[in-house]
Amino acid sequence: MALLKIARMGHPVLLRRADPVDDPRTPEIARLVEDMIETMIDAGGAGLAAPQVHVPLRLFVYMVPELRSTGPDDPPRAVQALINPVLTAIGDEVATQTEGCLSIPGLRGAVPRPARVRYEGIDQHGAPVSGEATGFLALVLQHEHDHLDGILYPMRMADLGRLGFETEYARFGMGSSV
Repeated sequence: MALLKIARMGHPVLLRRADPVDDPRTPEIARLVEDMIETMIDAGGAGLAAPQVHVPLRLFVYMVPELRSTGPDDPPRAVQALINPVLTAIGDEVATQTEGCLSIPGLRGAVPRPARVRYEGIDQHGAPVSGEATGFLALVLQHEHDHLDGILYPMRMADLGRLGFETEYARFGMGSSV
């Protein structure tokens, strides 16, 4: 496995819609998923989308660490991949949570997102997956899915006055999610 270079804000690959994965079962996709998992863990992230590692394909890896689980409806989850994902908001409830991004290091911002989503796609083994997500899982799925559409979390923020440095968020106990 190899660590991949993370694209930083402003890189063109982050600002375009990613292409579908034609065949999720190829050795190249398996290798990409494994390298993305290693890169995400090494960088201390909870999610990583292919465009963030300069690959314009519709896939991402994610996990829900125990410390970020928000309860029985949002249990911890081991690292997983979602290929060619489709997300759909369920209901009108919105949750505003603090987010960060490996492609925008050092910053955090309060982002409003649907509180509950339905997801479907293909996992790293080529099997179809689907379910409903709330809490941290809903947040990480939406954050990573946005990367596949060329959207970075500040573009979703309702109030840029709530964008700040990680050190200030930590100093004032404002926490972080992604």
